[in-house]
Amino acid sequence: MSKLRVHSFSMSIDGFAAGPHQSLDDPLGVGGQRVHEWVFASPSGRRMFGEDVPADEPDGIDDDFFARGVTNIGATIMGRNMFGPVRGAWPDLSWTGWWGDEPPYHHDVFVLTHHARPSLSMQGGTTFHFTADPIDLVLARAVEAADGADVRLGGGVSTVQQYLRAGLVDELHVAIAPTLLGEGERLFEGVSAAIAGYECTEFVSSALATHAVLTRRMS
Repeated sequence: MSKLRVHSFSMSIDGFAAGPHQSLDDPLGVGGQRVHEWVFASPSGRRMFGEDVPADEPDGIDDDFFARGVTNIGATIMGRNMFGPVRGAWPDLSWTGWWGDEPPYHHDVFVLTHHARPSLSMQGGTTFHFTADPIDLVLARAVEAADGADVRLGGGVSTVQQYLRAGLVDELHVAIAPTLLGEGERLFEGVSAAIAGYECTEFVSSALATHAVLTRRMS
């Protein structure tokens, strides 16, 4: 049975998962890139962003957690803010995501939005579907598209919070970076009742992040 998994959801010590004022120049918000430095330093992360990494470069804790997030994933769900900085009604269809002509997903990606637009097929097998459907119906579509593999839930904060409140997230990996942002969006704000249904099943640290895996308790 497919699971809904959150991976590599990075946040600061003071709990912010993104900085304020997302823009083309600051896709993760002002200062937000600091919470993702562990990704950019890991061999798997660097390969995903197109860097030529030697095959014999040793992996570490961070690389292991990053690699888990792309293993056995057949579809992705993300919020519109993760897809891009455009807000409100789409002025045109020119924005196709942060990732260039060949996004790193290589499967169906369902983008939650109040302003639907036609599906967008990209090089490498990624197709973005823009949907205003309720989140449980979107998950059902993603599970079907995953064809037996799991579904990954991406950001942003509000998207993960919606699925947590609905009790639909099976596993949540949070990477806590040794930095302070001071403002932005807090992942666990307003979800205390929902998060009480989870237990911490892993808690390990590297020099760049502390990794916590929260697993939903079986009723």
